[in-house]
Parts: sequence; structure tokens; C-alpha cells
Amino acid sequence: MTLRLGDLAPDFVQQSSAGEISFHQWLGDSWGVLFSHPADFTPVCTTELGLTAKLDDEFKQRNVKAIALSIDPVESHQVWINDINETQNTQVNFPIIADADRKVSELYDLIHPNASTTATVRSLFIIDPQKKIRLIITYPASTGRNFHEILRVIDSLQLTDSHLVATPGNWQPGDEVVIVPSLQDPVELERRFPQGFRAVKPYLRLTRI
Repeated sequence: MTLRLGDLAPDFVQQSSAGEISFHQWLGDSWGVLFSHPADFTPVCTTELGLTAKLDDEFKQRNVKAIALSIDPVESHQVWINDINETQNTQVNFPIIADADRKVSELYDLIHPNASTTATVRSLFIIDPQKKIRLIITYPASTGRNFHEILRVIDSLQLTDSHLVATPGNWQPGDEVVIVPSLQDPVELERRFPQGFRAVKPYLRLTRI
């Protein structure tokens, strides 16, 4: 099953390090970050899970729940979590799905035969409260994920969902944003952006929110 942006994130029921997870029910009205790992006790993934745990407050401020996936069983996850807590000086406080039967991996298209016929690739999904997929990134095994970039994308998505704007390249919270080209009515522009805006070009109008 190939997933694309805007698709409904597949629901599933699967065991995890925190017990049985019914995904849509567990997600509730939160945003979600689902990220996959090829196996337990992999070094890059160990650091990533530690970083995710350390960013718990940042995720909570954004109404985001994190959930990981690995193809090993729950018993293996529990031992790995102990290693993560010890080596990364943190406490893993989110579930790791035990996808030994590859059920979730198949739903989320995480088995790429040119990479491995058995292990999952290292993909990450951002899912909104309507259970729609808003971002998909697949990383090579050699490159650790940048979770500060994931937070930046979540900030952008949440901002642009509530305003008729887009965020420019390298945008950070507090920077200028781009008014979408479809918004042309002067009265509506004044209503939405009473602080004003600057028009660099007719199609490139910048403001701060």
C-alpha cells in the first residue's frame, strides 16, 4: 500500500511496549509522529529514541504524541528501552510498536525490497488530528533523523492550518510568513492581516503572525 500526503493514516491494533495499541483511538485528537526502525539494538535508532524522549515537553506543547515501530517483539523492546534510558540519559515515555508480523509495516509501506525484503526502512510520518498524513520522510540507514526539523514542520503545519499563509525556506517560528496567492481581496487581507504586509512582488507578500 503506497501512502501519499493527505491520505488517511491506516488504523491498526498491535502490541507495543505500552500494551495493546488501537492507533486511531490512542491518537485521539492529538497530532502524531510515527517513525519506524529496522530492528531493536540499532545504534542510530537508539540515539533517535533517546532524543524523542528528551523532547517530550516540546511535543506536549504542540499536542503531539510520538510512537515508534520496530519489527522485534515486546520482550526485546523492553530490554532495548533499558539500554536507551541508560546510554541516552533519559526515560522512554512513548510506545514502541512490536511489529513482528509486519502488519503495520505493510500498511505503511515500510518494506522496500531494494533496501531489505524483511526489515523496515526508516520512515517518519506526521499525522494530524483528523488522522490525515501531512508529512512523509524516509531516511537512509546511515543518517540520523533531525527532530528539531520535525518540530519545525509541526509548527509550520499548525500555523498554516489556522492562517492563509505558507512558510518560506528555512522558516523558524517568529519569522515572516508568505500570504497565499489565492488571497487577493483587499478587505479580506485587511481583516486577516491588520498588522499589514509587504509586497516584494505581487505574488510574494510577507507578513508576521
